[in-house]
Amino acid sequence: MTAVSSSPVESSPGSRLLEPERETASAERIREVQLRRAVELSRLAQERSAFYRESFGAAGISPGDIASWEDFETRVPFMSKDAIRAWRDRTGDGFGGLLTVDPSDVTTVTASSGTTGDPTFFVEQWPGQVCSPLTACYLRSLWELGVRPGDTVLCNPAGLRGYLEDGFRALGAVPLLVDTWMGNWDEVAEVIRRYRPTYAQLMSPHLVELERLAHRGVDMRELMSSFVGVGFAGEPLGARMREKLTSEWGLKLWVYTSAGDTGLAWECGEHDGYHLNWDETLVEVLDADGRAVGDGEVGELVVTALDNDVYPLIRYRTDDLVRLTRETCGCGRTSPRMWVLGRAGDETVVAGRAVLPHEVWSIVEQEEETETGLFQIIRPQREVERLRVRVGFEDSGEVDLADLCRRLTASLSSRLGIPADLVDLLPETADQLLRRGSAAKVPRVAKS
Repeated sequence: MTAVSSSPVESSPGSRLLEPERETASAERIREVQLRRAVELSRLAQERSAFYRESFGAAGISPGDIASWEDFETRVPFMSKDAIRAWRDRTGDGFGGLLTVDPSDVTTVTASSGTTGDPTFFVEQWPGQVCSPLTACYLRSLWELGVRPGDTVLCNPAGLRGYLEDGFRALGAVPLLVDTWMGNWDEVAEVIRRYRPTYAQLMSPHLVELERLAHRGVDMRELMSSFVGVGFAGEPLGARMREKLTSEWGLKLWVYTSAGDTGLAWECGEHDGYHLNWDETLVEVLDADGRAVGDGEVGELVVTALDNDVYPLIRYRTDDLVRLTRETCGCGRTSPRMWVLGRAGDETVVAGRAVLPHEVWSIVEQEEETETGLFQIIRPQREVERLRVRVGFEDSGEVDLADLCRRLTASLSSRLGIPADLVDLLPETADQLLRRGSAAKVPRVAKS
């Protein structure tokens, strides 16, 4: 956990990095600290967690056996969301057998969006800290993008993974609590004009709202001119929408993603991969047989949360396909960076042709009515004979749905190499499609 989470920020306002000693640590220092924490966590989890007591025992591990990288990487078993859910359903333990403290000693219980199934819950304990561990994951990146003490920042007063306002306060910023959800952006725009915040957090539903303001003639570049940067998360951002946000509306954009439920991974000002905080998340990238792949090669992201003793996630399989590098970034950070390629289970085979969501995304966002990139691939199983795509269109003006479907069908057919008569489009308004997802994102693959 970042040291700033235990006391207000004291860094020089002119410094690019919030905690330069940690953020530019040597590879030797990183490996030393991570090994110590991996060894400590392995022993603590087996001694105090019913889940790990069973799984480690089944692997022939006794407390204290894990003492080296070789021990950790060759003996510690993997775990997954499905394993936690199975334990929960089998035992009735809402914490999935992971909890290492008495439930009364827990500080917060937060939730995932539930995009890949029912929501997964995560437990934190942070007595004496000024903000939660997950919120602390924002601080280094907020500082690097330009948020400084005294700034006013736009802050939604609710969130699945906890409130962000304490993190803003830890940086010395002033959170402006506003309901930024669907249907409220006329009021939000007035708040922006009046208080001139320097930062805002955006997700896909917000893009629909911003587009509506733009279609009604609002000068978006002027409206957003006070922001030194905006964060975007929940799911990837399409190339066309990124171009509109940055080039047309003048926003400096930092996209971030989940570090496999153990924290967050942010872009920096170099926009060259997502930084994983090495003191919060231990990263492995593995092939289908569980062997490490080389830097730059594609594999599954497997993570260990180094900053959570009360609800350990150790060798947690994410199903995310990524590339990773440990080369020092242009920003000076030495933490690993990753590029997310998608979920291993999201590939759909249509009449023998493999289709990935990002391929559909790049096509859907090219049409003006669907440029926010809202869509779902509908499939009852991985292999299907027809490509069925639900698309969300902007309905603030007149839309010729027959013409839109004709254009999208032709583009999907030609670029994916699938005959047009095997492509089915199901248009919905953006609002209708957003209601099929969570507060953060729309599942890009759905059974129905």
